[in-house]
Amino acid sequence: MRIVAAAVLYFVTVFAAGFLLGVVRTLLLEPRLGPFAAVLLEAPFLLAAIAFAARRVPQAANVAPHIPALLAVGGVALLFQLAADAAVGVWLRNIGLAEQLARFATPEGIIYAILLVAFAVMPAVLRQARAA
Repeated sequence: MRIVAAAVLYFVTVFAAGFLLGVVRTLLLEPRLGPFAAVLLEAPFLLAAIAFAARRVPQAANVAPHIPALLAVGGVALLFQLAADAAVGVWLRNIGLAEQLARFATPEGIIYAILLVAFAVMPAVLRQARAA
């Protein structure tokens, strides 16, 4: 149960940061710089939010500091993130699932896919880095 609670908190924290950054990217950066440059500028800030949450949330939720537990937190949070991305795309942006998946083939989508992988593994990566 701690893993699920930590995953929800991890997801909500990063989703909130990503949502705010996405608004800035979409409304301010993309019209001026184009989608690729905007995503490239957003990525370090989103990665910082991921790292912050990945370090704090498992401790706050009292998750055992073991790699399998931390990978479970990241994996479950990733499932929530993918579901939220799909819902936001369909309901707020009026983009179907097929079109959303097709966006992963763009340079911006590749950057986002890398960030999703980082999101999933970051709790374990940071724990491993602390242990080294």
